[in-house]
Amino acid sequence: MPDPRTPAELSGEDLETWSALATLLEWLPAALDSQLQRDADLTHFEYGVLYALATAPDSTLRMSVLAGYANSSLSRLSRAASRLETRGWLQRSSDPADGRYTLATLTDTGRRKVEEATPAHVETVQRLVLAPLTQAQTRQLREISRRITRSIRDEGAWSPLGT
Repeated sequence: MPDPRTPAELSGEDLETWSALATLLEWLPAALDSQLQRDADLTHFEYGVLYALATAPDSTLRMSVLAGYANSSLSRLSRAASRLETRGWLQRSSDPADGRYTLATLTDTGRRKVEEATPAHVETVQRLVLAPLTQAQTRQLREISRRITRSIRDEGAWSPLGT
C-alpha cells in the first residue's frame, strides 16, 4: 500500500530539480560519447574501461571488479573487452591466484590509446562540466554526486584515490 504522505507526483522545486538532473543524465553521456567517438574511436564506456586499467596496479583488474566500477553486467563488459582485445588494447587471461576469475590487462598499445584520448576528453569534461561552475559549486557537485551514488549503492564505485 502506498504511503499517503508520499506525493504521487513531483511538483515545484522538486520537479525542477529532477528535470534538470534527468536532462543532464541524458545529454552528458551522449556528448562524451560523441567527442570520444570522433577523436579516439572509443565509446565513453570503453574509455572508462581502459582508463580504470591504466590507473590500476600492474594495469590489471579482475573482470568482475571492472564490471562493478563500470556499473556493467559481465556480459556487457565482456563484449566491450572483446572489441578492445581485437584492437590490441586489452588482454584477458585466467587469474593465476584463482582460475575462476578472468583478469583484464591493459596492453602497451592500450596505454598509448588512453594517453592519446585523454587530453581531448579532459578538455571536454572541463568545458562541459567544470568550467561553468565555481570552485565552491564543483565541491558541491562532488558531494552531491557522492551522496546520490551512496543512496543507490554503498560500494563498488571507482575512485581515483582507491577509496
